[in-house]
Amino acid sequence: MLKKLMLAVFLLILLVGVLAWSGYNQLQRKLEQPLPITEAQTLIVEPGTWYRQFATQLETAGFVDNYLWLRLEAYLNPAVTRIKAGEYRLEPGMTLTQLLNKVVEGDTLDYTFTLIEGTTFKQLKQALMSNDQLKHTLDNLSDADLLDRLGSDADSLEGLFLAETYHFKRGMTDLQLLTRAHEDLQRVLEAAWQDRAKNLPYDTPYEALILASIIEKETAVPAERNQIAGVFARRLERGMRLQTDPTVIYGMGDRYQGNITRADLRRPTPWNTYVITGLPPTPIALVGREAIEAAVNPAAGKTLYFVAKGDGSHHFSSSLQEHNRAVRRYQLQRRADYRSSPEN
Repeated sequence: MLKKLMLAVFLLILLVGVLAWSGYNQLQRKLEQPLPITEAQTLIVEPGTWYRQFATQLETAGFVDNYLWLRLEAYLNPAVTRIKAGEYRLEPGMTLTQLLNKVVEGDTLDYTFTLIEGTTFKQLKQALMSNDQLKHTLDNLSDADLLDRLGSDADSLEGLFLAETYHFKRGMTDLQLLTRAHEDLQRVLEAAWQDRAKNLPYDTPYEALILASIIEKETAVPAERNQIAGVFARRLERGMRLQTDPTVIYGMGDRYQGNITRADLRRPTPWNTYVITGLPPTPIALVGREAIEAAVNPAAGKTLYFVAKGDGSHHFSSSLQEHNRAVRRYQLQRRADYRSSPEN
């Protein structure tokens, strides 16, 4: 009787072992099978998702025929339950094991957002609002609220963010991205200011930022930035107006439709450097590192004027007489109402 009982127990254990081995092998086959996708797609795991909910999500997506297989994998390998929220890229040929590893490691999709040199904060805000990967939080914030969130004592948001390409994950807020861009600007500006040339005609990093924004709008030719900075620095030293068209355009706001007239040049605004002496009260655009470096390290020389040559570069002059000849040569034959920048 005892022998029969022992045999029965042995057979039962053997049967359980065979079933367990069979189930384990079947689980491994399911885990190592390629996902049933023929092209790349994304999988979004929402914040707060439990592993059981995640398993059901994969079953609904057709990645596993029964979520209980994933429950079994969690029993055998508890580490797979430590899933992380985010957006994941799935490629054809990827296995269920690779998917689980990706979600446990938090290997989420990276997105990029570029703050473009020379754009205004209004344009930047519009670009942020049209980005589908960012979470939008700026709608209910006034400019004063946003300045407070950034910890800035500036009077305007213009120019307070470094023009650069930023990487982020889906769900990051627009405010978080702006905060990062503002902190980067502060860091770059402070480092540049500490290494500035001696005897600059402006006294603060913010004033250097204002000039950098004008330089950014005046030229896209890297080799010219320091030359243009030198022209502006010498004009400021001599008490000459900067007389630069981008400041007129900025002061016009929505009235600007592609051209500026003589009346626009004479119309007073806080930014019109044909009217005011010195720098405008705020930056006029976003700036990159190179424009900041140029503003704090202007090129030495005697030039006081420059005029666009029509090929993206400028002709620089030391005297008004030479400058007027350059204006006639490069511009007046093209546009009767042309105003060079600066002029006198």
